[in-house]
Amino acid sequence: MTKHAFLLLALCLQSPWAAAGVDWFKDEDGKTKWQHLANFSSATLIIILSITAIYLLIYSRRAHKANRELTTIKQELEQRVKERTATIDESNKKLTESNQLLESEVSQHVITSEQLRASESYIKDILTSMPLMLVGLNKEGQVTQWNRRVEELSGVSSEKALGKTLWEAYPTMTVVPEHIQQAIEQNKTIHLKQSLRSLSHFDITIYPLQGPEAGVVILVDDVSKQTTAENLLIHNDKMSFMGELASTMAHDINIPLQSILMDLKRFKNIMAATPALEQDGSDKSSQMDAIYKDMSDKGDQVSKIIHNLLTFARNRQAEKQMANIVDVMEHTVNLGKEVISISEGLMFKEVKLEWLIEDGLPQVPCYITELQQVFLSLFRHACIAMQGKLGSTGFEPTIKIILSESYDNLWVKIHHNGVGLTSDEQMRLFEPFFSNSTQAEDFDTGQHLSFSYYIITEQHQGHMAVTSDPELGSTFHMQLPINH
Repeated sequence: MTKHAFLLLALCLQSPWAAAGVDWFKDEDGKTKWQHLANFSSATLIIILSITAIYLLIYSRRAHKANRELTTIKQELEQRVKERTATIDESNKKLTESNQLLESEVSQHVITSEQLRASESYIKDILTSMPLMLVGLNKEGQVTQWNRRVEELSGVSSEKALGKTLWEAYPTMTVVPEHIQQAIEQNKTIHLKQSLRSLSHFDITIYPLQGPEAGVVILVDDVSKQTTAENLLIHNDKMSFMGELASTMAHDINIPLQSILMDLKRFKNIMAATPALEQDGSDKSSQMDAIYKDMSDKGDQVSKIIHNLLTFARNRQAEKQMANIVDVMEHTVNLGKEVISISEGLMFKEVKLEWLIEDGLPQVPCYITELQQVFLSLFRHACIAMQGKLGSTGFEPTIKIILSESYDNLWVKIHHNGVGLTSDEQMRLFEPFFSNSTQAEDFDTGQHLSFSYYIITEQHQGHMAVTSDPELGSTFHMQLPINH
């Protein structure tokens, strides 16, 4: 702008107005008016200085404003630089953290991959080493898994079996395609049993895979040894129960039979004294009549015992029948009066019976003849226990029968006031007949109740227990499900 001002001044000095202005400072005679020129110059200089001062003031204000703006811009730039620097630092920090996390994840992934490979190898070793036959099939029936046990039994290696159908790889396998299809379509586990000439026994389980790829896994367990052992155990249990039953029946039959033999000896002695019989015929005749009646009664008792045994063997029902437990108990009591007697003289029909029956008892599903044998065994056990107290002052052989209902179960309690059981006898009471070779010496085999326990717990899915006191007697508790 200064350049423009000087240019304007130069033009003004060269213009005609400038020349005229110069003439204005001269007199008429042509002499210069220096005073006027000085005044004019001073005024002009003052004006120029004023304009310059104004210009400088304006320029200074603009400069200050520009400086302030520059300062503001600088501060903004510095702030932006700081922010961007902070952003870059934060980004670098995050990038560093991300790199560290990535490195950690990579390391973890490597570890996980190694663990996964180890787990896969471990699981594969388990499947391969299983003592069961394990075969994996896809939905087309092609083999996808073939463990070592299958290789041993089939003679086919896994390399040859994989990719083939099960029946191509192992033609003797009794699993049919319908079993595979049923397991996949119904999504349920199928259990099969297989026996080969009653020598080899197999449990076969087919279960569907719970994954995106349809297929099944077949587990074949060779249970031949287990089945043989179970059959042997069942056979031993049967022999044990038969031994207990035979012992009980022999005990029941022996008592009247011994009485018959004694009567025969007495009859023989009477016949040997025939002359005396002729002299005192009426007295000897009455003795012979009494002996004959006793022999007849004991023979009837033996006949009824055998009849009861045959009835028990013949009337085994295939299925449970609904029965009134009161009727079953009353029938058993009547039967016991005919067949139960103790060698020392106590007979069941001489025992006092006390009944405590709850009203409205429902019928229960049961095997009637088996329950009768249980109750007979308990009555026989009670008579043997009460025989030990005969002759005690004020003692009256008594059996209390309690029938009640509680929580969908029928409770049968039979209590006697004879000699109670010791703790050791209670522990061995329900043991099988042959479980202890020495028990016959210190515990009457006729008192074993393992057969009764088996009938209640196994055949009727109930419970049986005994509570006893050597002085007060014993109580047998039986729980029978009403709705089973």
